Amino acid sequence: MNGNKIKHSKFKNTGLIFEFLVRQITADILDGKKKDFALMLVKKSFNENTELGRELKLYSTLVNEYFRSDKKADYLISEVLTRRNKLNNSKLRRERYNLIKSIKENCDVDSFFASKVSNYKIYASIYRLFEYNSKNYLSPEQKTESYFNILEHITTNHKTKNSNTQLQNITEKISKDTDMRILTYKILLEKFNKKYTNLDQRQKDILKHYINNISNTNSLKEYVEKEIPKIKTDLKKYSKNVTDKVVKIKLKEAINSIDKFCGAGNSKIIKDSIIVQLMRYNDLLHELKNYEK
Repeated sequence: MNGNKIKHSKFKNTGLIFEFLVRQITADILDGKKKDFALMLVKKSFNENTELGRELKLYSTLVNEYFRSDKKADYLISEVLTRRNKLNNSKLRRERYNLIKSIKENCDVDSFFASKVSNYKIYASIYRLFEYNSKNYLSPEQKTESYFNILEHITTNHKTKNSNTQLQNITEKISKDTDMRILTYKILLEKFNKKYTNLDQRQKDILKHYINNISNTNSLKEYVEKEIPKIKTDLKKYSKNVTDKVVKIKLKEAINSIDKFCGAGNSKIIKDSIIVQLMRYNDLLHELKNYEK
């Protein structure tokens, strides 16, 4: 096997499995499910008493830590690999097998693993080193590429919050607080300047479509293109009741700009900023409805 191209497997990547389960938790809550299999599996499989939980912490360390010094980053990778080698591999494989089996029993596994992950390259590099480094299965070229992918990632300043570390506590927070802020916790947190509370049904639908279709760009674009004229029509309808001249002028400008801010144009990709703008326009619509009341 030495010298062969080692392929990455989403089904065996503990970090990615956790990411996908968190997305599923978010989608399930948006659908109004009080009990969902994903939340149960996270609580059961990723805790301090499981090998999966211990390996997840090692994934999170390499994904989220930042050092300016290459020397410190190099030392960190070596320490993490040393600790990874001390895990019980037979127990880890058994836990992962049972976890994937449970996922297959509860949902379509292809759809479950279809979502895009921003740090996919890093997760794949970590997986290769975790799974094959100690067995000398990796070619020198593969080991070098994976190692320096991680090294470069650690020494690149991450502007976003340490979301994975925060997500270690997501199950506890969800069980204690059903506020809609939790629903944007993983995917949209870094995209909003402040957390949304008391979202209306329309905003919930936008988030649900975004999460469920994050890997299906065509479907998401179709939804956005249908939603824009609806919002525009409602804004025009409720803005008629505004009497303040200055406010009416600003509203007219906002309505005329909705295609510019929320339209994808010829692009097949719906940027996160478009979803944010849709949320804001719905927030404006919500305020207009309250104004009428």
